[in-house]
Amino acid sequence: MLFKMIRGVLFHQKGKMLLIAFTIALGASLATGMLNVMWDVGDKVNQELKTYGANIIVKPKDSSLLSDIYDVGEGEQLSVAYLNEEDLPKLKTIFWAFNIVDFTPFLEADVTLPGGSEAGIVGTWFNHHLSLPTGEELDAGVASMRSWWDITQGAWLDEAEESAASSVMAGTLLAEREGWKVGDEITVTGSAGEKTVTIAGIYDAGGDEDMQLFAPLDLVQELTDREGKVEQIEVSALTTPDNELALRAAKNPSALSSRDYETWYCTAYVSAICYQIQEAIPNASAAAVRQVAESEGTILDKTQLLMILITILSLIGAALGISNLVTASVMERSKEIGLLKAIGARDHSITGVIMIEILVTALAGGVAGYFLGFGFAQLIGHSVFGSAIEMKVKVIPIVAALIALVTLAGSLPAIRMVLRLRPAEVLHGGQ
Repeated sequence: MLFKMIRGVLFHQKGKMLLIAFTIALGASLATGMLNVMWDVGDKVNQELKTYGANIIVKPKDSSLLSDIYDVGEGEQLSVAYLNEEDLPKLKTIFWAFNIVDFTPFLEADVTLPGGSEAGIVGTWFNHHLSLPTGEELDAGVASMRSWWDITQGAWLDEAEESAASSVMAGTLLAEREGWKVGDEITVTGSAGEKTVTIAGIYDAGGDEDMQLFAPLDLVQELTDREGKVEQIEVSALTTPDNELALRAAKNPSALSSRDYETWYCTAYVSAICYQIQEAIPNASAAAVRQVAESEGTILDKTQLLMILITILSLIGAALGISNLVTASVMERSKEIGLLKAIGARDHSITGVIMIEILVTALAGGVAGYFLGFGFAQLIGHSVFGSAIEMKVKVIPIVAALIALVTLAGSLPAIRMVLRLRPAEVLHGGQ
């Protein structure tokens, strides 16, 4: 009997039931899309921000300590302290190795140009290929760390080419001052010798770098007799926004309890990654670039808040739509409900039948909405981040619970109407 009643309503009021299913599908699709994006957006936002530079700077411990004590400004140096280039692959051996997406070393010096003028030269990797002991293959360097630079002439140096060893890139202001163009050969003189190099590209960085030369690290090491040495390393890492634990750990990790220390160490906080870098590289001091790290956390928090607000608003809209549709359905069936009450049907039996009908409709709409929402998430992923959004299994029970809650909330006005309905008034045309 119950099955016949439900089937009768679904067929005789199929228009309203389809509208209810459609409303639920819209709410479920937005909730599914936003929740999947929200839980996958962290890495994607971080990855997107990594194109705008490093968020960790690694320097020799002695140099970093003196700079902190005497407040040394950029471009000044109090001590001659270096890191070993051979230690750089150790960055990919820390606990959060897979979160380190790029890194590059730097070695700065002054050189004399043709005509007697001076300029700064920076030795670095451009697209340095590393074959790590873990079996991982990695191309690291300034070409990806400075991807926003505008190459106005020529192209980035390619370390795979033999000519790259004797080539340099010049900043636009320096090239304009010296009258250089791509293909020109110049002789640069360092503290340990001179070398004739070719201008392979001219870049516009929009900063102090526009008055510098960028060259392969080996070339600058040779010019300054500092083979195998680097002054600092810029690291780009995927991190988790700081919380109260991370802030306490950044001040003094040893002050944490063993449980807090384990939680902090095994979470991708920028302070935890810095700490592990210092463990891996001898005589290294790693520090976060706070403006970048804090911006990442702020952007991520605001993005996730936006996703939650959209989800809440979509579910509220679905609840209001369901409320109107279910109430209209009950009003149309008022004589039928009055007759059921007149022959002895109890309120809870009638409301149970109505709720089963609505929940069956909600189930159909929710399933359709889930797959529609996952497709919506992929559209967001490809259009905004250029990659697919991973399906989160935990979204399924959450969306199911939300849809059930929204359906029940939307049905409450109709249930109240059923409870107040008087058979005599309905059957005699009073209502």
